[in-house]
Amino acid sequence: MSTGPHTGQAAADVLTFGETMLAAQLPGPLAVGAEARTTIAGAESNVAIGLARLGHRAVWAGLVGDDEPGRLILRTLRGEGVDTSHAGVRPEAPTGGMLRERRVADLVRVHYWRRHSAASLLAPPDLAPALRVGARVLHLTGITCALGTGPLEAVREAAAHAHAHGWTVVLDVNHRHRLWTGEEAGRALLPLLEHVTVLIASDDELPVVTGAFAARPREEEAAVDALLAAGVREVVVKRGGEGAAFRDGDGSRHTVPALRVPVRDTVGAGDAFCAGYLSGLLDGLPPERRLDRANTLGAFAVASDGDWEGLPRRHELGLLAAAPGTTIR
Repeated sequence: MSTGPHTGQAAADVLTFGETMLAAQLPGPLAVGAEARTTIAGAESNVAIGLARLGHRAVWAGLVGDDEPGRLILRTLRGEGVDTSHAGVRPEAPTGGMLRERRVADLVRVHYWRRHSAASLLAPPDLAPALRVGARVLHLTGITCALGTGPLEAVREAAAHAHAHGWTVVLDVNHRHRLWTGEEAGRALLPLLEHVTVLIASDDELPVVTGAFAARPREEEAAVDALLAAGVREVVVKRGGEGAAFRDGDGSRHTVPALRVPVRDTVGAGDAFCAGYLSGLLDGLPPERRLDRANTLGAFAVASDGDWEGLPRRHELGLLAAAPGTTIR
């Protein structure tokens, strides 16, 4: 993988951008006054944190407001080792917010306050400095494309730039029904496929980028065939508790089962999976071991509270092999 152009500053391992929000996480319904824990959350920054904890140089180049939530986001990302030198602050708009309430058992509802946020103002010029420095991998998600015409254009230009300069372009479909319909997402994402090296999607997200119903294995196979025919080099399918699958244009295919762990919180598991896969890619691991690392990070995420708080450092990757109830002294 090429690192792209250099301007005297070392190229990053991964460049990502998108909306990170102030997050209020409640153990019960908001309507009864459940106490909230405040933190930050955003698919792209979750991935950046996961990569930074594993020792990779991750750059997050999103926008925040000139407000306390924005300062919390930048401080938290810097504290986690994420490079925010290309992040921007927009005083004319607020930082977005989200509220996550555990309604009953493991059923969680998420509410967003994203309209007219600072992140929705993102435009191609905001990314130009980071793109000039270069990266080995450009990480994109469908969420950023849903934030408005400016963010969508920024994604398209970044993907074209990265592809032209030999970077690996990774697209996590990450469809959010509360942001847009599958048809709207498909119209926005399909033009990106010519630039995408690795596409990551859950099995129920494949229809967004193919229009083919993918609930059954045979139809999932046809959907992946369509993506490879469109020029995507690798397709990674997340199957939740059933593990994950890999196929590439050379005919290689692998399926890896999920790790069995106690489930505490499934939010953020897909982002953790993506961080693990990218880490394996950056480390030059073969596809099956990339899936293993992706599943490992996904398992850490679902066995921990919060979107990113429980993600491992590199020396902790083997912790889940310990017997239940183990105390490490």
